[in-house]
Amino acid sequence: MTSGDGLGRSLRLARAFRYEQSEPERFYRALAEDSVTQVSHHADLAGAWVLDVGGGPGWFHAAFTLAGARYCVVERDRREAADRRPGANPPTVVADGSALPVRHGAFDVCFSSNVLEHVPRPWRFLDELVSAVRGGGIVFCAFTNWLSPWGGHETSPWHLLGGERAARRYEQRYGRPPKNRIGRSLFPVHVGEVLRWAQANPTVDLVDAWPRYYPKWCRRVVSVPGLRELATWNLAIVLRRR
Repeated sequence: MTSGDGLGRSLRLARAFRYEQSEPERFYRALAEDSVTQVSHHADLAGAWVLDVGGGPGWFHAAFTLAGARYCVVERDRREAADRRPGANPPTVVADGSALPVRHGAFDVCFSSNVLEHVPRPWRFLDELVSAVRGGGIVFCAFTNWLSPWGGHETSPWHLLGGERAARRYEQRYGRPPKNRIGRSLFPVHVGEVLRWAQANPTVDLVDAWPRYYPKWCRRVVSVPGLRELATWNLAIVLRRR
């Protein structure tokens, strides 16, 4: 890891998060640039084929392309896929990430940012990410874990008291239902179970796992059962296909 993984980076990301709803272009530009830096620690992106699973309209297209990668998107939501960003028109397939319509081993990097918690079958989804990359290729997957303060997304932290209760409270406060409904479009995923899945999977090596948005010196949080579920906020893992 580099000096760019310190407190300054975390503060820059925290400032960007304030604009997720009001200025999504600003938020995703910062997140994309940071994500590409993180991926490049583990893979040479120059000339690499990158598959972004759940990448919406191609939020990460410009950053990966600038790094020299050849970038494609799989997005389940047809409206999301069609909502192009200015200057972004990546090759896009409308499909479910749990049943990728791509040839096995076709990509050098499979990337997925904050999608895993939105799929009802996370292990099937992860298997599909792995199947998409060649031997020696990497999977970068980051997700918001359930017991973190942001595990319920916009209904947090009330999701910890029950999904329907959290949804009712949100609707009473804002006059509209939440975008993310627990058990429908948001599902509990835990740090420990994802790490155990990766360590037991005979087709990959778990290369790295860390709290995605935190400074380098917080990385040991992931090694402490219990604490990691509460404190990680967002787990990033890197897998290398054997």
